[in-house]
Amino acid sequence: MKLLLCTSFGLGLLPKAPGTWGSLAPLFVVLCCGHFAVSPLWLICLLAFLLLASSIVTVQLAPWYEAHFGQKDPGQVVSDEVAGQSIALLGMAWLEPSNQVSPAIWIGLALYAFALFRLFDIWKPWIIDKSQHLRAGWGVLADDLLAGIIAGILVLIPALLLG
Repeated sequence: MKLLLCTSFGLGLLPKAPGTWGSLAPLFVVLCCGHFAVSPLWLICLLAFLLLASSIVTVQLAPWYEAHFGQKDPGQVVSDEVAGQSIALLGMAWLEPSNQVSPAIWIGLALYAFALFRLFDIWKPWIIDKSQHLRAGWGVLADDLLAGIIAGILVLIPALLLG
């Protein structure tokens, strides 16, 4: 069960770019909610739940996955990407497709959030890189949370202008 949780139900075990696979989980949730016209309030609650649950998993299971994979921040552990991507998507989740923006713009904002989060998560500029040195699973999580916050702010700006 621990392996399933920290790899986001096996997404981190997929070949090539496990962080991208993990980041797709919240994007999938957002796109499904938009397709089925789920209320923005419910979408925000779902993203907040993903953020909280995956953050807890990342920090609490750190001793286990460090021992299991033999490294501090193994690529297979993508619960941290789920948390960070959830934050990035919160920058546009409050918009309602078809009412406040067109579905195409809404999908575009979601994809923009995904791309920005992956960019900052891979590039790790300044403070994002420094945050990885925190202990006890917090370093594994902190860089993704910061990447998500920066991406979320950069998504919120056009969302406010378009919505």
